[in-house]
Amino acid sequence: MSDENQASTDTNTSWPTLAIAERRVLGIMVEKAKTTPDVYPMSLNSMMTGSNQKSNRDPLLNLTEEDIENTLAALQPRGYVTRIHGGRVERWRHNLYDLWSVNKIELAIVTELLLRGPQTEGELRQRASRMEPIDDLDALRAALKPLAERKFVLFLGPEGRRGTLITHGFHAPKEVEMLKSQARVEDTLAAAPAVSSSSGQLAELESDLQEAKQEIAALRTQMQQVQETLQYTKQQLQILKDSLGG
Repeated sequence: MSDENQASTDTNTSWPTLAIAERRVLGIMVEKAKTTPDVYPMSLNSMMTGSNQKSNRDPLLNLTEEDIENTLAALQPRGYVTRIHGGRVERWRHNLYDLWSVNKIELAIVTELLLRGPQTEGELRQRASRMEPIDDLDALRAALKPLAERKFVLFLGPEGRRGTLITHGFHAPKEVEMLKSQARVEDTLAAAPAVSSSSGQLAELESDLQEAKQEIAALRTQMQQVQETLQYTKQQLQILKDSLGG
């Protein structure tokens, strides 16, 4: 299905995990296609520049051209991207409308989450609107509903509650666990001023916060190790594939 204005009603229990560099490359390809179509399809250099820019990105990255090449080599066999032949400069385009069966607004929402990570509804509406107009929060929620049903987006707290963070559905399970823990800590900190210091609850709250912070630190270390192992494995698979003439 190639119509960008249509969305499939298919459901999926989960989506394959995307490495951080893969999220960034796919995100900037969609972003540039929508905001600066004159540079799309994209060259390796423009993808590197877009991936490493300081605005509208979280986390900040410092990918090399080789990193971009390796990422594209991992994405292409899975159908995410296509190389465009014929020009003096190698260029690439994404296949996400066909691969995911999403419409323009839905893809803009997922792209914004790929580029900047967890956000509130208000932040997401404002930021995604630079790619596709989203009139108000009701329009955003109408688009989020099918995305959540198909696991493209995840709510890190109670859905519909003011300030609840939303993220994309391409995290590793450990990463989701870390994000939910971090969201719980932020919720607790937001509620902390309402706790009476004379009630004995403050000491318990501080203990819970310390425990949560330690848990987040441990999960971040684990996620970094997972990402490094995944990247190394992909590189080794590519080397093996090249040696076999594939």
